Amino acid sequence: MSDTVPIQPPISLDAHNFLEDGEIILVVDDYQMIVTLLKDFLQKQGMETLSADSIEKTRNILQEKSIALVLLDINLPDGNGTDLIAEIKQANPTTAIIMLSAATDLHTALKCIRYGADDYLTKPVQLGTFWETVRKILEKRRLQINNRRYQQQLEQAHFRIQLLHELAMKMNTAYLSMTALEEILQAILVGITAEEGLKFNRAFLALFDASGKVLEGRLAVGPGCREDAVRIWQEINSRDLKFHDIIDSIKEHDFQEDSEVNKIVRALRITSENKEHLLIRAAIERKTIKVCQGQCEYQVPVDLMGLLQEDSFVVVPLYSSNRSLGVIIADHFVTGKEINPPLIHALESFASQASLAIEHCRLYTDMEQKIRQLELITHELEANKDLLVESERYSALGQVAAQLAHNIRNPITSIGGTARLLSRRTSDPQLLKFLDMMAMEVNRIEQTLEDLFNFVDTSPVKKECVLLYPLIMKTLILFYPFMEKQDIKHKTIIPEQLTCELDPKQMRKVLVHLIRNAIEAMENGGELEIKVTSDEQYIYIAVRDSGMGIAAADLQKVSDPFYTTKVAGTGVGLALVERIVTDHQGSLHIRCRDKGGTEVIITLPLSSPFSQDA
Repeated sequence: MSDTVPIQPPISLDAHNFLEDGEIILVVDDYQMIVTLLKDFLQKQGMETLSADSIEKTRNILQEKSIALVLLDINLPDGNGTDLIAEIKQANPTTAIIMLSAATDLHTALKCIRYGADDYLTKPVQLGTFWETVRKILEKRRLQINNRRYQQQLEQAHFRIQLLHELAMKMNTAYLSMTALEEILQAILVGITAEEGLKFNRAFLALFDASGKVLEGRLAVGPGCREDAVRIWQEINSRDLKFHDIIDSIKEHDFQEDSEVNKIVRALRITSENKEHLLIRAAIERKTIKVCQGQCEYQVPVDLMGLLQEDSFVVVPLYSSNRSLGVIIADHFVTGKEINPPLIHALESFASQASLAIEHCRLYTDMEQKIRQLELITHELEANKDLLVESERYSALGQVAAQLAHNIRNPITSIGGTARLLSRRTSDPQLLKFLDMMAMEVNRIEQTLEDLFNFVDTSPVKKECVLLYPLIMKTLILFYPFMEKQDIKHKTIIPEQLTCELDPKQMRKVLVHLIRNAIEAMENGGELEIKVTSDEQYIYIAVRDSGMGIAAADLQKVSDPFYTTKVAGTGVGLALVERIVTDHQGSLHIRCRDKGGTEVIITLPLSSPFSQDA
């Protein structure tokens, strides 16, 4: 067995994550040299190991220890190792088995696999091959275990939903058939107020906005006044409307957005900073709060009671595992019945189901947005891969050219200057001939360097009337994966109908370079902002980042070809940007932002008479 193959760390899973706490690898072999070599090797990979030299010792260890992987020899002093395979798998199906044997015939290997072994290696084994096999088997085992855990979690979630089945079976049937979140929430509020539900007179729903900073009233179900309640109940009784019928007519009666209760709930707006407010406290502390005749353990806001026109109600929080979602407020506005603990407990069950529905809808919406975003990114990457390749070409060529410029220009300039100086100080025709030749060749080399500066394509500008919003957004989409990887947020302020006469292909090159530079300046995350404004004569495209910024001494040089402050940068990009902008009769301005970062402003003439700010 060779010990000369260098071992690479696993690619897809860290070695420390192969085994859980307390799990051990068991080496079963009666040849001590192999046992010692394998144990030493695995321990160097950070894995705890034990060894056994017989079937009996193996069984004892399997009963006492948590074994993740068994490296099992076939020929053991007290029996055949293959007889242990089924026994090990039956005792613990998650234990992986790799057979180690000097037997090389296919029949033996297939027999071991058929009995349940995960893999088969013949002795002597190269450590590189051995580690690769162990790594793959342990990765497969870890994925299987994780998959079982996820399956158990799904089954547990399904079981919890089933516990609510008898409590809200008809409500489940109704809202599970709906796709819009508004309809799902309305169905839950109907379940709280319906005769077949909890029989609350009114139910109000308030949710935090997307930022989580404001609690806003969203929906309400119930009568706006006691007279309306009598009328609605009489109609429900006369028509014998059941829960499902109420859901079907959910946009009728007091479920309309202009109903009195919805006007009440729309007026509800509280910032999360107001932590002493009863509703914010209930939401953040995830605590049900009962108010009886304006009294509870906390101060009850007078304006809240005034808005609800009721001083007895219960507030139940809505939350998921990682965030507060909002609250449900329920009362007996008409009947004045007591809100007792069993009713509160039932309301909490409905609130739990509401929380689940809200979170699932949000996750589903996020997933749909991600899918659309990925589809758009894929489309844009496919459609514009040449643009990115060209941008990379500038980067690669720039590095070569920058190195040449740095290493050649200074000595060549010195040689040329010296040759010209000597030619003015001698009258020897033969010497002048050689000095003139030197000066001429130096000029040729300097021209070659100048050509390197101008390697960028100089195709003529082909202007057309272009909407700026889709042009910029499609370019920004190309960098979504990079921004997500570096935790960079983006913000765009672009009038959707603003047009400009420009060459879209060349202007996309400009945007690609500016966005790339901004992202590279924010290695540790930040915010990228693209803002477009206009006046009667010009359009201004501002690209701002919150990165390290540019030193004042460097601002005048950043657009010079091959000038850069980056370790691996080239300086070609901004030179290209400035040339394209100039070709569009525009201007480029770069400055440091007061709060840190860099702002690049492109000014373009608003030549099209049809261009207008949205």
